[in-house]
Amino acid sequence: MRYTRYSSALFTVLLCVFLASLWSPRQIVAQQSSASGATVREDAKPDNLKKDTLGTPIKPSQNIHINVELALVNVTVTDPYGRMVVGLDADNFRVYEDKVEQEVLTLSSEDAPATIGVIFDFSGSMANKIRKAREAALQFFKTANPQDEFFLVTFNERAELTNAFTNSIEDLQSRMMLTVPKGSTALLDAIYLGLSQMHGANNARRALLIISDGGDNHSRYNESDIKRLVKEANTQIYAIGIFDPLGYRERTPEELNGPSLLDEITEMTGGRVFAVGNINELPDIATKIGVELRNQFVLGYRPSNKTRDGRWRKIKIKLRVPKGLPPLNVYSKTGYYASTH
Repeated sequence: MRYTRYSSALFTVLLCVFLASLWSPRQIVAQQSSASGATVREDAKPDNLKKDTLGTPIKPSQNIHINVELALVNVTVTDPYGRMVVGLDADNFRVYEDKVEQEVLTLSSEDAPATIGVIFDFSGSMANKIRKAREAALQFFKTANPQDEFFLVTFNERAELTNAFTNSIEDLQSRMMLTVPKGSTALLDAIYLGLSQMHGANNARRALLIISDGGDNHSRYNESDIKRLVKEANTQIYAIGIFDPLGYRERTPEELNGPSLLDEITEMTGGRVFAVGNINELPDIATKIGVELRNQFVLGYRPSNKTRDGRWRKIKIKLRVPKGLPPLNVYSKTGYYASTH
C-alpha cells in the first residue's frame, strides 16, 4: 500500500513537470511552408524579435493557433554604381504589404539551386548580333550552381521549347549553335511558353533570362495577357536588351515599344533590364546577372492580412542603410496574389 501511494505521488509530480514544460519559453523549431512553395526551417527565439514588437500575453486556458505561412521575397541590393551589396541583416530591411509594415522573420542569402529558363531571340533582326548573344548565354551558364536546372526557349515567328529541363550546359550550347536567325519576333509568346514551362520546375527559386533586341510583331498573346501571367507567376525575370540606336530601329510601334515593354515586365518580378550599348559588353553583362542571382537576399514575413481573398497585395521594400554607406538601390517583386484556400 505504501508503495502504491509513493508511485501515485511520483506520477503526479512528473505530470506537473511535464505540463509546466509545455509553457516554458524554450526554443521552438517550426517547419514552415512558404507562399512560393519553398520550405523554410526557422529557429524562432524571443531574442530574434524586433525590439519594438509588442508581444501578446497568452493565458493558460487560451488555445494557441499558429499560422505558419510565410511570404518569401527575393531582394537585390546595389550601390550607386550597380555593384552588389551583401552582408546586410534583417534589421536593415523594412517590408510593407498594402502600406502596412510587416515583421521580417527570416533573411537568408545562400546560393540555393534554381530553375532558370533562357528565352533566346533568333528572329531575323538578331543576325548581326547572334555570335555575341550566344557567347553571353554561355557566360551566364558558367555562373551556375551545379544543382541548377535549365531549359531553353528559342523564338522567331513562333516560340519553341528547344531544350527541356537539363543540367548539361553542353546540350544547351549545342542547341543554340544549330539555330539560325530568321523571321519575325514572337517575344510575348516566348515569355508565355517560358512561364508555362516553370510549372514543372524542381526548384523553388525560379528565373527567366530574356536575350533579345526587344519588340514584338508576331505574337498571339498581347501585353495585357503576359503582364497578368507575370504577376501570377513566382518567377523573377531578367533581360539583356540588345537595342539598336533609336534612329536605326524600325518605325513600327512594336519595335519602338520594345525597351519599355521589357522594363515593365522585369520590374514586376524584382528583376531588371540590362541595356547593351556595345555588343562586346554582352558576356560581361551576362556574368553580372548570373552573379546577382547568386547573391540575392531572401526575405520572409508572415502577412498580417490573413484574408484568403485571392486579391493582389502590393509589396514595397525599404532599407535602413547602415552608417557609412551611400544611398542604396533595392529591387524586389511588386506584389503577389493572396491564397484563396
